[in-house]
Amino acid sequence: MTVADVRLRTTAAAVLVVAVALILGAVALVVLMRGSLRDGVEATAEQRAAELLQQAESVRAPEGDDVDDDVRWQVTAPDGTVVASAGPLPGTEGEADLPGGEHPYLVVTDDGDGYRVSVAVSLEDVDESTEALLTPLLIGVPLLVLLVGATTWVVASRALAPVERIRREVEAITGDRLDRRVPEPESRDEIGRLARTMNRMLGRLQESRDRQREFVADASHELRSPVASIRQVAEVAQTHPTALPDGELAATVLEESARLQRLVDQLLLLTRADDGGARRAFHDVDLDDLALSEAKRVSRTGLRVDTAGVGAGRIRGDEVALAQVIRNLTDNAARHAVATMAIAVRSGPEAVELTVDDDGPGIPPDQRERVFDRFVRLDESRARDDGGSGLGLAIVREIVTAHGGTVAVSPSALGGACFVVRFPRSGWLQAPARMVVE
Repeated sequence: MTVADVRLRTTAAAVLVVAVALILGAVALVVLMRGSLRDGVEATAEQRAAELLQQAESVRAPEGDDVDDDVRWQVTAPDGTVVASAGPLPGTEGEADLPGGEHPYLVVTDDGDGYRVSVAVSLEDVDESTEALLTPLLIGVPLLVLLVGATTWVVASRALAPVERIRREVEAITGDRLDRRVPEPESRDEIGRLARTMNRMLGRLQESRDRQREFVADASHELRSPVASIRQVAEVAQTHPTALPDGELAATVLEESARLQRLVDQLLLLTRADDGGARRAFHDVDLDDLALSEAKRVSRTGLRVDTAGVGAGRIRGDEVALAQVIRNLTDNAARHAVATMAIAVRSGPEAVELTVDDDGPGIPPDQRERVFDRFVRLDESRARDDGGSGLGLAIVREIVTAHGGTVAVSPSALGGACFVVRFPRSGWLQAPARMVVE
């Protein structure tokens, strides 16, 4: 439905409602006024009939007079003879057409001591008053309906003008022009709120598109590296079969393909997160068990892992996803730690808190939010094998958010970085908004 259709339908509905109301009001007014005038005529006839009956009962016959076009009367004796009259009248009550009259007459009768008096009063005044009222109504009602229609059309046009401007602007917006915004009217009505909501939606779409393009560019760059390494070693082995030691080609291909597989798996995780992920059933998970298991794994690398702060901490969630969170955090800490890292789990009245500390170089304050973005590595001089893919912390934030929690980084008491994950107690029994691990 276009704006013109809305305007036309609004005007038609207003005109129809007003027209029906005015017509019903006009009919009611005419009926009431005519009824009131007719009651007055009837009262006049009854009063005249009473006077004539009183004269007849006093044995003083009313004197006949000339026929009056407005009032006619007749007195009938008990034997049925007409004693006196001012024009012949029918013997029944009600409206009647009398000879010589241009308008109907209202006839009333009154009886007493055998005499019967009939009085007829012309309804000319009633008809003329009714016609005098009908003329302005027949002209005024259509004019008023037209005025209402024109006013409604103008008001609807002005009210819907911002909608038409918004429509034209939205029609011009394409996937390559998400930077455009619809005009926002100054009013705070529904149209103004609609325009502001649409601009916020366009902002989110633009941000999502920019992130998608950046993600595609970064993913292409990251995938190019292992593929290039495999190709380079393969070309050397093909061109100079004796230049590489025995087994180096196979080892390089195996190492780079494993790296490529890890990267693809992480990209799939984030892709499912962006698409809303798969809903999974939550159940009770002991974070302390997962933390101790990861600490044992990392300690095999030679790092000292302090688990003295690991206490009981049970939440409702997806065990596989939560294990992924702890593994990514511990792997990140192990890459940057010099000799020591610490894992702690604390259960409080409001939340269950997981912390992972390291004694590495730490994270500058202006970079502590950026580390959770995708493909971010703060130390660009570090070799890619040591620096990871830059997706681990992004996956952590996605999973934690899906569980209703928060993740942040701050300085560590060990001298490096401290990653703090909090899962609030409220909302544990609710289904997750989205899930990124299957």
